[in-house]
Amino acid sequence: MTIDDKLLTRLENLSHLRIGDEKKKEVEQNLSDILGFVENLNELDTETISEKFSMEDKPMRLREDVAEADKGIIEEVLKDSPKTTETFFVVPKIIE
Repeated sequence: MTIDDKLLTRLENLSHLRIGDEKKKEVEQNLSDILGFVENLNELDTETISEKFSMEDKPMRLREDVAEADKGIIEEVLKDSPKTTETFFVVPKIIE
């Protein structure tokens, strides 16, 4: 799959990002390279590898699952959002 101007424009709209004209060709090439890499991964034979395969021989150490409330995190997360209400992000409606 290659990224062309039409697809890049669609991705810009979906992501609400704007890519400058001077950067578009570079971004198209980078995204095409990434997709090419992923397509190469699809060619790997993984039938003989267990889905539980891990590069680490030791079992993973688990931590206790304790809920912690940080009152300042809500304001920190929402401060860069263009639109919020109370403690929620406001996003455009996409399903009619």
